[in-house]
Order: sequence, then C-alpha cells, then structure tokens
Amino acid sequence: MSDIKDFKDLKIWEKGMIIAEKCYLLTKKFPKEETYGMIQQIRRASVSIPANIAEGYGRRSSGDYTRFLNITQGSINELETHLLLSVRIQLCTFNDVESIINQLKEESRMIISLINKLK
Repeated sequence: MSDIKDFKDLKIWEKGMIIAEKCYLLTKKFPKEETYGMIQQIRRASVSIPANIAEGYGRRSSGDYTRFLNITQGSINELETHLLLSVRIQLCTFNDVESIINQLKEESRMIISLINKLK
C-alpha cells in the first residue's frame, strides 16, 4: 500500500464509484413511481460501497478498516439483491444488470483479498 496516499488511490474505491455511477444511470430508466422505492434502495446501496471503503480507510486502524470493508461486503450483497429483484418485478432486464452484477462479484473478491491481507 506504499503508493496509496489516500482512499482515491484505491482500486476498490474506484471500482465502487463506477458501480455506483452505473446504478444511477440504470435507475434513471425506472418508472417515476419507484423514486422512493427501488430507485432509492439501489442508489443508497451502490453509494455505500465506495463510501464505506473511504470511511474505513480514513480510520487509520486495520481493525476499523476491516470492519468497514465487511460492511461494504454487506452492501454488495444488498445491491445484488435489489438488482435481481428489479429484474423479477420487470423494472429492467437481466441484460441491464448483468455487467453490474459481474463487477460486484469482482469487487467482492478484491475486498475479501484485502480483508485477508489486513488480518
């Protein structure tokens, strides 16, 4: 982690930002009646991924950082659930969410690897 000066240098943070951005673009296509439903749920879960990575990094303790990375893992699972439910209730197609889900799986693997290194 010697080349990392702050959280914005973390690959997992950048990937989280890309996931959040894609989720915002996806939910722009959802019906207006979902503004306070699925749209809000997907956006909150997606934003919490890079936000928790940044917050954990800022704590400057490996124990706190690990705790926030574990919270991030929960947000990844939550987001995948919201995306899959959006397909089931026909707000979008699996094609619409497939690349995001694949990115979530990659993000999860990277976070698990980092957690293991911090232990």
